[in-house]
Amino acid sequence: MKKHHDHQCAPESLMMSHGYEPEWSEGAIKSPIFQTSTFVFQTAEEGKAFFEVAYGLRHQAQEEKLGLIYSRINNPNLEILETRLCLWDQAEDCAVFESGMSAISTVLLEFLKPGDVLLYSNPVYGGTDHFIHHLLPQLGVTAIAFNEEDHYQDIVDRVAATGKGDRLKLVYVETPANPTNALIDIAMCRKVADHFASDENPVHLAVDNTYMGPLWSHPLQLGADLVIYSATKYIGGHSDLIAGAVLGNAATIKRIKVLRTFLGNMSSPNTCWLLLRSLETLKVRMERQQQNAEEIATFLQEHPMVEKVYYLGLLPKGSEAYELYKRQYTSPGAMISFAIKGGEAEAFKFLNELRLFQLAVSLGSTESLAQHPASMTHIGVDPATRQRLGITDKLVRLSIGVENVNDLCWDLGQALDHVATKMAEKEVEEEVV
Repeated sequence: MKKHHDHQCAPESLMMSHGYEPEWSEGAIKSPIFQTSTFVFQTAEEGKAFFEVAYGLRHQAQEEKLGLIYSRINNPNLEILETRLCLWDQAEDCAVFESGMSAISTVLLEFLKPGDVLLYSNPVYGGTDHFIHHLLPQLGVTAIAFNEEDHYQDIVDRVAATGKGDRLKLVYVETPANPTNALIDIAMCRKVADHFASDENPVHLAVDNTYMGPLWSHPLQLGADLVIYSATKYIGGHSDLIAGAVLGNAATIKRIKVLRTFLGNMSSPNTCWLLLRSLETLKVRMERQQQNAEEIATFLQEHPMVEKVYYLGLLPKGSEAYELYKRQYTSPGAMISFAIKGGEAEAFKFLNELRLFQLAVSLGSTESLAQHPASMTHIGVDPATRQRLGITDKLVRLSIGVENVNDLCWDLGQALDHVATKMAEKEVEEEVV
């Protein structure tokens, strides 16, 4: 939390104003959209100083502010947003991108060079999986996977067995995993990174925290160097923008911002303005989504057409997964996956019968969404890997929104009833034949 007139304000209280002063813009209570490509320097010397810092040619002085240069490098909307986002994760700095994949790919490109090794948790988002398996090999990067059930020594031995432990540069974790809600121990991953690190070979730990948003988990406090978000999801929260964000200490984010300058994948002023709007309601939205999700998870668990529900709020107390959940998270979140009885045909029938839930990918927005990971978001993942990780033809993923929870349960129930009826009709037909 930050001080405001000698009072410690919570982040949600500062989302309306932090990083912006109305007198900067004729007293406008909200920041305007700074729809400009370039900015005027007061002097040539000032312009030189700004570029030296922006291009990483020298370190920024303690009291020196990086001046506005060009909207590919910095923009008032971008800077206000990055300052405000830091509050949730208590980060020193933040870099915002034009998409979640821009954020992820920029991190991977900055910290991995030909000959290096990436250690990553399985499963990861389909786009991340594709980047790891199809693009990084072209750069000469070796990728080593580990799973939810792997412990510290298992992972250390796996990396050491390759003979490339001294080339490990980045540990990349997605937890809870998409779409299975599998949990990875962030503190344990920090130990793995430190095991292979040295003064000459720092090993960074990056955590994709998209599933929990910036409200329910803070990986930087658990040992991560970087926390990554698809800001399209809970941070944006209205299905009307695409963006990504990376947060960490000032030195690490500086490296990422320099690369962002030359890749040109920063977020636009319009998108930043929309994200600033969204941050004002982030906490109330996410809290309502979580409340709805807990009721829906219980409803699904009790339904005869559901084989298994994957939701953190249903983890057995006393189990290893439950203990890890309580250490890493303050909420079970609002993402639910479940295995429907049957297979792809039954899952598709269920999805096609939904009336209030929208059949669409993405997550974290105000409307509730449903999709089929095996044939949609994770279709590019190796089929054998999908099966082993539980991303089967019968798995359905739900992103719970802010609608009335009774209406959401009604919709799920009527769709499941249609599946049950169809299965019963099929059984009768088979008996007749």
